Amino acid sequence: MADPVLLGVDSFVARVTDPSSGREIGPEERFEHLLEEIALADRVGLHSYGIGEHHRSEYYDAAPPVILAAAAARTERIRLRSAVTVLSAADPVRVFQEFATIDLISRGRVDLVVGRGSFVEAFPLFGLAFEDYDELFTEKLDLLLKINESPVVTWSGKHRPALTDQPVYPRPAQERLPIWVGVGGTPESFARAGLLGLPLMIAIIGGEPKQFAPLVDLYRRAGEHAGHPPEALRVGLHCFGFLGDDVAKATNSFYPGWEEMFTTVAAERGGMPPTRRAFDAMRGPDGAFFVGDPRTVAEKVLRVSEQLGGVERINLQMTNPRLAHEDLLHSIELLGTQVVPLVEKGQTSPS
Repeated sequence: MADPVLLGVDSFVARVTDPSSGREIGPEERFEHLLEEIALADRVGLHSYGIGEHHRSEYYDAAPPVILAAAAARTERIRLRSAVTVLSAADPVRVFQEFATIDLISRGRVDLVVGRGSFVEAFPLFGLAFEDYDELFTEKLDLLLKINESPVVTWSGKHRPALTDQPVYPRPAQERLPIWVGVGGTPESFARAGLLGLPLMIAIIGGEPKQFAPLVDLYRRAGEHAGHPPEALRVGLHCFGFLGDDVAKATNSFYPGWEEMFTTVAAERGGMPPTRRAFDAMRGPDGAFFVGDPRTVAEKVLRVSEQLGGVERINLQMTNPRLAHEDLLHSIELLGTQVVPLVEKGQTSPS
């Protein structure tokens, strides 16, 4: 009997224009809405809420630890996490101190997901060379793991001053911070997480999740080769998702903002602009988007978990720049009150 997939929400705290009035929601009101969304996710029993990190005008999530600390003080059960912390452009000592502090405020409800991010703005902003991104991440992850293991650290590297018997405080409420590695589609990233025995958070923003099965297998084989127990090799997914009372309502609410986001990305990166046809394919049975009514989404959760050999958690990135706050609240409520029970029933019933 498999454990049910744990479900949650991720947010990039997008700057929003209300679709019905055309009014742009100011940052103060947007943060008020965000905290209301997180509180609702807590009340309806979702497992976790993640905040991304971007340094762009269309997102308000440049300081995720501050947001998560505010959420920690207003929630009781939900786990709070980064989605992801751009570790290559951060100081691991400060990252640990910030998330240990949130862990204390929340009484042990923090997960730290670290990665390199999908945008590059953090590198020039903090005076770093983008071509060093992999070396920066590897070195800083090594330091972060050492700090997590012991309150007194001796360490040296290329991109940060050395530490010699240096105490790092505060310590978290949990014995150690759960540190996940956020990855895209690079085999080396999957293998590295497995060799380190760290849980894996996969960002799947297009295509078909089943295409990641060989990479997940690589991760698990690398972990087994390094001697890590199977229970340490946990897999989570970060995917686009949105719920409505029926498939049409969910799709019509979510698509306009998704199209706006990826039109911007395509223009910046020289890619093909998004189309409704591509969107509909990706919300289909084998696509990467969890968009639809509760039964449709629950069935996809079960199917994708099976395709990847079992995943522990799936967090849906729901926010976009053309989404009404009321629709987002309704989506969160449906995920917690209807999808979670359907997933639990589907994974505990006899086959």
